[in-house]
Amino acid sequence: MPLFDEILCARAVVRALIRAQALGQADTLAYVLMPDHLHWLMSLGDAAELSLVVRAVKSLSTREIGRPVWQRGFHDRALRREADLRQAARYIVANPLHAGIVSRVGEYPHWDAVWL
Repeated sequence: MPLFDEILCARAVVRALIRAQALGQADTLAYVLMPDHLHWLMSLGDAAELSLVVRAVKSLSTREIGRPVWQRGFHDRALRREADLRQAARYIVANPLHAGIVSRVGEYPHWDAVWL
C-alpha cells in the first residue's frame, strides 16, 4: 500500500504544511497529497528560502511518521503571474481525478485550496 494511503501518514504531512504556514515560512494556496507524492502550491514567506521550507516540511513529517518518506530533492516551478495561480490550483487538486483514483475531486480526502 502506498504510504500516503495510510491516514496517519497523510495527516502528518498535512500538519507539516500547516506548521510551515503558522511559522510564516509559506502560505499554502493549494495542495493534494497523492498516494506517493505531494503537489504543493505555495507562496514563500518574506524571509523564507524554498529549499529550507521544503526540507522543514519533509523533516517534520518524516519524524512524525517514524520512517523515511521522501526522495531526495524536489521539482519546482515558479509562477510569475497571479492570474496563473487559480489555474495551477485547479490542476493540482484535480490530480486524483486525472490519475483515476476518484470520479469526483470531492471524493478524495487529502487536498485543499484557498479558493475552493
